[in-house]
Amino acid sequence: MIKMKTIVLVLLAVLFAGASFAQTIDEGKKFLYYERYKSAKDVFQKLSAANAGDEIAAYYLGQAMIGLEDIAGAKELYRQKLSATPNSPLLTAGMGHIELLEGKNADAKNRFETAISLSGGKRIDVLNAIGAPNSDPDVKNGDAAYAVEKLKLATTLKGFKDPEVLVNLGNAYRKVGDGGNAVQTYQAALALNPNYARALYRTGGIYQSQGPSQEALFLKFYNDAIAKDPAFAPVYGALSSYYYEINVPKSAEYLDKFLAASDDDPKACFYRASMQYAQGLFAQAAAKAGECITAGGTTVYPSLYGIKALAYNRLGDSLNAKTSYEEYFKRQLSEKIGGGDYASYATVLLKFPGNEAQAASYVEKAVAMDTIEANKVKYLKALATSYQNQKNYNESAKWFSKVLEVKKSYSNVDIYNAGYDYFRAAKFDSSISIFNKYIAKYPDDIFGYYMIAKATSGIDSTGALGTAQTAYLKAIEVGEKTLDKTKIKDQLIGAYTYMLQYSFNVKKDQAAAIAYADKALAIDPADAQSLKNKDFVTKNNPTAAPPRPPAKTPAPAKPASGTKPAATAKPAGTAKPAATGSAPKKK
Repeated sequence: MIKMKTIVLVLLAVLFAGASFAQTIDEGKKFLYYERYKSAKDVFQKLSAANAGDEIAAYYLGQAMIGLEDIAGAKELYRQKLSATPNSPLLTAGMGHIELLEGKNADAKNRFETAISLSGGKRIDVLNAIGAPNSDPDVKNGDAAYAVEKLKLATTLKGFKDPEVLVNLGNAYRKVGDGGNAVQTYQAALALNPNYARALYRTGGIYQSQGPSQEALFLKFYNDAIAKDPAFAPVYGALSSYYYEINVPKSAEYLDKFLAASDDDPKACFYRASMQYAQGLFAQAAAKAGECITAGGTTVYPSLYGIKALAYNRLGDSLNAKTSYEEYFKRQLSEKIGGGDYASYATVLLKFPGNEAQAASYVEKAVAMDTIEANKVKYLKALATSYQNQKNYNESAKWFSKVLEVKKSYSNVDIYNAGYDYFRAAKFDSSISIFNKYIAKYPDDIFGYYMIAKATSGIDSTGALGTAQTAYLKAIEVGEKTLDKTKIKDQLIGAYTYMLQYSFNVKKDQAAAIAYADKALAIDPADAQSLKNKDFVTKNNPTAAPPRPPAKTPAPAKPASGTKPAATAKPAGTAKPAATGSAPKKK
């Protein structure tokens, strides 16, 4: 009797141990679902240690390490496990994931095909292990079409009921540009599990990618995800990132929620430093990133060097910014280096003479790799502004001109940036070429004609040839048709002043000179220079001995220091190039 009882207890213990083991695997996968990679790693490390031959525990341990961006560690783990069990399809797919991250696309594809062959194409988890990295939006080398093919195959296998596979399939559809099928597939995942917040989160991401006009819709999906599962941290991360540029306090609120639902790992440390940077606490951000790097030991989160570089750059510490960027590029996977990283590094390089060609190559690389027009424009403008701050107007104009090539619908301010800096660089022919684009797009705006006239005056610096008169007369023609002349008085007065000079000095026509002086005073009777000009041309005979010429129309002055040339540059002088002495307002 006692013996039978003992046997029953042993059997129960074995059964409970098996149940506990199964639940622990699920627990680890749940941590991966929540992107709590540190917790997942702890679970799978224990399981793998308890059973070295368990390919499932070893595979997911590697996935947790990839989530923590310990690619080298995951690679070594898969290498060791495959040396012991070379025919494991799941571990083979895991190594393919590593090779994909390393940019070894052909090797990765071979691994994936081998994994399919080893499993006979009949294992859902193997097909998902192939589809997941290829469909991951953060894995640039992923073959999304291949992922669609393999994940669709997984959904046809007997016993399929895994919403994770469907979400990965939705990601693959999105990656190939098929947003409609992506949304439908995410909905199919919700049909299997109505509380699967990841499907709602990914749906929100599709609508967010379509721009601010879809804000109400993507926020709805994000909030629905939170309502379904308040513990799903990634959605808080997405909201924090969304508000990072437009509402820092709100971004900080979501970051707190994200951190509360996440593991305290190196990424969390990075996010804290990043938020300090967003709040303008650059010294604190650099110091926090340094603390995180020290705490990370041999497994430092590479992005920490990136935030250090940004913070030091804002502090004006170019040397530390350059050093931090170099460390960042050395440690970060090429897969995770974005166009903004290259563009920001380029602006730092320009502060060290001799790096101009390298800086230009980085910005060109950033523009080539980014698919978003606004980002391309941002990179180009950043480099142009760096040159502008150095008063290297020829180079700043060149890079502002590239904005006109990238932007599908450039504005008057975009044209102004390039044309005005060519003017300041005394590259008058180039300035004229740019401002011809202005008058082509804005034929009823005096500004383009006026700046062409100014540039032509730069070529005919003495005014003896009078080659600028045609452009000035056109500026006058357009300006005099404008109903509210107070908005363009600077341009009109400047044009009248040039024609006064030309009439008096070249054509020796005193009456015409006086008429142009009167036109200028009709717009602004108190304009001091126009009053002096009127007095001069009235009292002096241009056909007599060479008179002192009346005041010349001044060239547009340099933008006020510390301002952005595109929006707030304020040329001074009698004849400023814009209505209020600033760059034209965006149309």
